[in-house]
Amino acid sequence: MVNNQKVKVTKDGPYIVTGNVPLGTEIALEGKTGELEIWKKGKTYPDQESYALCRCGRSNDKPYCDGMHAKINFDGSETASKVEILKQSEKIQGPGVDLTDAESYCSNGRFCHLAGGTWKNVQNSDDPKSKDIAIQTACNCPSGRLIVWDKKTKKPIEPDFTPSISLTQDPQAKVSGPIWLKGSVQLVCSDDTNYEKRNRITLCRCGRSNNKPFCDGNHITTKFNDGDESLK
Repeated sequence: MVNNQKVKVTKDGPYIVTGNVPLGTEIALEGKTGELEIWKKGKTYPDQESYALCRCGRSNDKPYCDGMHAKINFDGSETASKVEILKQSEKIQGPGVDLTDAESYCSNGRFCHLAGGTWKNVQNSDDPKSKDIAIQTACNCPSGRLIVWDKKTKKPIEPDFTPSISLTQDPQAKVSGPIWLKGSVQLVCSDDTNYEKRNRITLCRCGRSNNKPFCDGNHITTKFNDGDESLK
């Protein structure tokens, strides 16, 4: 069976989603310590074979595009590297698991802060609890910046996602976060070349990222808010 699910970045315009990719909302929630710890499913949108998602952050019909990018002369130039993520990553070795860290993909999700941080827990991963936290926090990283690796199999430990798209919400920071592509949905550049297919990708939807089309966390600086009820 051919998988035709993909997201196309259009020149200075929206993301065009094809292949009937499910669209919903996912909310980042705090645990007992006050750090972000879990993702909670929010509202879902009707299934569509294809749809256009706002990329400039100014649509009056969010999350969908209403053509506002043309009215504001949105500059959506793609500046992100197409080098494979592992070639951009620093490797941190731990006694129980290893970690690769591609810092340029950080979307400021902050799940990595839990219990002293993912890096500390990797370094202490000979302790079962620290190992579990390292895996949990890395897998909760929506952008895939952080990937934990099994030392025996040399394979990544990844969440089991089906192809889908989530609009993330961050009530702790009182902002709407990036578009979260899950389950290896193909991302296509505006010049029709493919970005690396990955299990976790975060795309800018505030229009302010300096690493387009990927999110760089500027939605927090600019206080981007799409009006989701979880932020009220």
